[in-house]
Amino acid sequence: MKEALLYDKIEEDNVKCRLCGHLCKIKPGRKGICKVRENVDGTLFTLVYDRVCAKNVDPIEKKPLFHFLPNTRTYSIATVGCNFKCLFCQNADIAQLPETQDRIVGELTTPQEVVQRARLSGSDSISYTYTEPTIFFELAYESAKLAHEEGLKNIFVTNGYMTAEALEYFHPFLDAANV
Repeated sequence: MKEALLYDKIEEDNVKCRLCGHLCKIKPGRKGICKVRENVDGTLFTLVYDRVCAKNVDPIEKKPLFHFLPNTRTYSIATVGCNFKCLFCQNADIAQLPETQDRIVGELTTPQEVVQRARLSGSDSISYTYTEPTIFFELAYESAKLAHEEGLKNIFVTNGYMTAEALEYFHPFLDAANV
C-alpha cells in the first residue's frame, strides 16, 4: 500500500479524499466509493498503486484520439476499481471487481516498469484507460512524470469526474484526454 495523494485528515481519524467529485469522507477501516482508497488509522492509502490488472498495446485511434499522434501505438494500462457504477461499462469485470468481490488483483508493477514496457513496445504514449485513471492517480502520476522525461506522451481515457485540484496536479504531464 502507498499513502494516497490529495486528501485531508479530519476529525476522529476520518479522512476526506479530494481526488474525485465524490469527495468521500472515509472512516478508519473503510474505503471510498471507488473501493481502492482505504483509511488506515487516519491515513488514506491507495490499494492499487502497484497492481496493474490490464496492459496492452493499442492503436491511438482506439482511445479514440484520431488527431493526436495519428497512426501511432499507445501502451495502455489499468488497475481495478472505478468511482462510477455504470450498468453499460464494457470493462465492468475489472472496474467493479473491488466492490463485487472485494479483491485487489493485478501484476506487481512500478512506474519505471510501465515506462520501460511502453518504450520496449515501440509506443509513443502511455494511456491510462480501461478503468477510471483518476482512482489509480498515484501510479498514473508517477508513471507520467517518468514518461515525459523519456519523451513519451500521456493520455487519460476518463469519465471526467475528477476534482479541479486533481487535474491541476496532473496537468504538467497530461498531453491528451478523452472523456
